[in-house]
Amino acid sequence: MQFYRHLGPINALTFDLDDTLYDNRPVIVRAEQTMLDWLIQLLPRPDMLRRDDWLRLKNQLVTVDPSLSHDVSEWRYETIKIGLMQLGWRLKEAELAARHGLELVLVERNKVDVPAETHRVLALLSAQLPLVGITNGNVDPQKIGLAGYFSEIYHAGRDGFAKPEADLFMKAIGHLGIPAHQILHVGDHLHSDVFGAKRHGLQACWYNDQHRQLTATNVRCLPDVEINYLAELLPLIGLSAN
Repeated sequence: MQFYRHLGPINALTFDLDDTLYDNRPVIVRAEQTMLDWLIQLLPRPDMLRRDDWLRLKNQLVTVDPSLSHDVSEWRYETIKIGLMQLGWRLKEAELAARHGLELVLVERNKVDVPAETHRVLALLSAQLPLVGITNGNVDPQKIGLAGYFSEIYHAGRDGFAKPEADLFMKAIGHLGIPAHQILHVGDHLHSDVFGAKRHGLQACWYNDQHRQLTATNVRCLPDVEINYLAELLPLIGLSAN
């Protein structure tokens, strides 16, 4: 654990979900592959869509409509729909296929292996303080067994713009009904989580399980505290880490 500032009182915690409470990287790789396999089977020739084509279109769409970056499900839906239309599909057929493709991806996206240690730490924390989840992703916390630890969970897209914008942080603060500076936000991302939290008045805990060096990153502001293991949160609220 590394402190960069003196921590004030902590009367609630907000949590990022993806890559903080579980490793989301293999989940997204698997979901992307599932989608590409489905698209290849859908098309008359496998060479009609390559991975690079998909990524190029995805980037083009968010350049034209930056709001898509705040809703990953809508972004994926629009990419599938537009991609099929560029290959000659009619609008209604492309919309129907895009909805089906998104459903397939969400099934894989919710096959998350949540570590037992995450459950242990969240159970201990939630018995002492209110917890709120704020995520830029589209995971279903109920399906992966995490919903019960949180009094509320806010999702980018459905509930507002993605972190580091104010929307999800402000909703969490309003729900908790306590001053922002008494809330500690925990997340793995230095921009969306740490910078976002500090920008909107919360205390910030950088969850650095990859043991990255701050000097090797593009840091816009320092966290208040850095941890490498979730259990290091427990002493911050007066509980034993063991």
